[in-house]
Amino acid sequence: MNNQQYKCVKCGNTQFEADEIRTTGGPLAKIFDVQNKKFSIVSCTRCGYTELYKGTTSTLGNVFDFFTG
Repeated sequence: MNNQQYKCVKCGNTQFEADEIRTTGGPLAKIFDVQNKKFSIVSCTRCGYTELYKGTTSTLGNVFDFFTG
């Protein structure tokens, strides 16, 4: 996404910051501390309104996360 495509739905600002987070999902993932859920974050730089977009994680990435903690 580039700045020309983004427009905050709250304040109309066209500037944003993008980031990514990973979380656990399900009881086994929590027990073994495997972060198997991935989300992209887009936040307005003016008002802070934030949207989350669900992404996909790979099996290899989940296995690597399991062994590295």
